[in-house]
Amino acid sequence: MIPLLLAATPLVIDAAGSPLEPMQIQSFDPVARAALLTQQLPRQWSGTYQAFGGGQSFPVLLQLSSASAMGQMVSVKGNMTIAGSKMPVQGNLNANSDELDLILLGDVPAANLEAGGRFLGLQGFSLTGWRAPRLTNPGGILVLNPSNQGLGVPPVRGLW
Repeated sequence: MIPLLLAATPLVIDAAGSPLEPMQIQSFDPVARAALLTQQLPRQWSGTYQAFGGGQSFPVLLQLSSASAMGQMVSVKGNMTIAGSKMPVQGNLNANSDELDLILLGDVPAANLEAGGRFLGLQGFSLTGWRAPRLTNPGGILVLNPSNQGLGVPPVRGLW
């Protein structure tokens, strides 16, 4: 008979001899990732915007002029061109969850986008939804992809 050794989590006991729950250690550092994102986040994105309920799809170009880390958050500023209209944007990207909140600081009447509305995303800049400032606007979807333009810099991808 061959002895069989099973791998198991060691049992930790306290001074009274009672078992303690094993501690979970998080090895992911969102503050360090935020600092890394400020350096590696693509500065130019392109894609399309389309209102919910169908309709025309509009070309979009997002140019980030700055990205700065504030704890686990990355503050971004730049310009977005939708349907030929260029306006400033600013927002926050959570380095821990990849949640994006991007505020539009101008109007794009052709695409039914108004100042005060914002793009909310759970996958960073890749896929976001438009949340209008008024309930009469059904919103829409913005799909963006990094535009490297020959810089040789690969896009930053989430690990989850």
